[in-house]
Amino acid sequence: MGGFIAKRVLQAIFVVLVVTLFVSYAVRLSGDPALMLSQGAGSVTEQDLQNIRAGLGLDRPFLVQYAEFLRGIVVGDFGRSFMGGTPVSRLIADALPATVALAAVSLLLSVLVSVPLGIQAAVHQGRGVDQFIRIFSLIGLSFPNFWLAIMLVLLLAITFPLLPPSGWDGPVSLIMPALTMAIILSATNVRLVRTAMLETLSAQYIMVARSKGLRDSVVLYKHALRNCAIPLITYIGLQFGNLIGGIVVVEKVFNWPGLGTLAFDAIAGRDYPVLQGTVTVLSLIIVVVNLAVDMAYGLVDPRIRTK
Repeated sequence: MGGFIAKRVLQAIFVVLVVTLFVSYAVRLSGDPALMLSQGAGSVTEQDLQNIRAGLGLDRPFLVQYAEFLRGIVVGDFGRSFMGGTPVSRLIADALPATVALAAVSLLLSVLVSVPLGIQAAVHQGRGVDQFIRIFSLIGLSFPNFWLAIMLVLLLAITFPLLPPSGWDGPVSLIMPALTMAIILSATNVRLVRTAMLETLSAQYIMVARSKGLRDSVVLYKHALRNCAIPLITYIGLQFGNLIGGIVVVEKVFNWPGLGTLAFDAIAGRDYPVLQGTVTVLSLIIVVVNLAVDMAYGLVDPRIRTK
C-alpha cells in the first residue's frame, strides 16, 4: 500500500508542476499589466512602463519568476496583487470558503437526487418511470451551466422574487448557484448510477439474495449499491474537475464571492499573481480530490494497489 500511495503522490506533484508552469506562462500572454496600471496617469513613456515592470518583478527572466513562484507555493506565499498590493494568500483565503461551500452543497444535492433516481430507473428498466428519468437527465445535459444560471435568476429572482439574484445575502444566496450546479451534475450522475445498477442487478449474487427472501430495499441498497460503489466513487472524483470548472462560470454569473469571481477579475485586470495563485489552488483542490479517490479505490479494491 505504501508504494501505491507514493506513486500516486509523485504523479500528483508532477501534475501540479505542469499546471503551474503552463499557467505561469499563459497568463503572461494575456497582456501587459504595466499598461493597465498606467491608465489614467496621463502621458506615459516607455521608460515609465519599464519602471513599473521592474517594480512588479516582470523584468526578470520567466524561469526566474517561475522558480520564485514555486518557492512561494511551498510556504503559502503567492505574492501580492498588482492592483491593490494585498497579499494573494489573503484574497484566496477569503474566497476559498465560498467556493468550497458551493462545491460541497452542489455535490451533496447531486448525490441525494441522482442515486435514488438512478436506482429507480434501473429497477423499472424500460417502463414509464425509467423513460421519464432518462428524459429528465437528457434535458439536464442539454443545459449550458451559464444559461441555466441566467434562467434561474429570471425565474426565482425577477419573475418570482423569492431569492437574491447575486452576491452574498446570507445562506439563502447559496440556493440558486448550488441548484444550478446540482442540476447539471445530477443529469450525468443519474445515467451513471442507472448503468452501474443494471450491471449489478443482473449479477448472480443478487439473484441469490432475492431467492433468500430478502427485502427489495436490502437487496438494492445493501448489496447492489454497495458493490457498484467503486465506479461511482471513481467517476464522481473525476467529475470534480468539471465541477470546479463549472463553478468558476456560475460564480461569475451570480457574483458569488469565490475563487471563480476572483479569477475572472484577475483576468480583466491582468493581475498575474492573483490569477496564478487562484488557478494553482483550484488545481491543487482537483489533484487532492483525485488523489483521495485513488486512495479510496485502492482501499476498496486491493487489486488496484499493484497497478
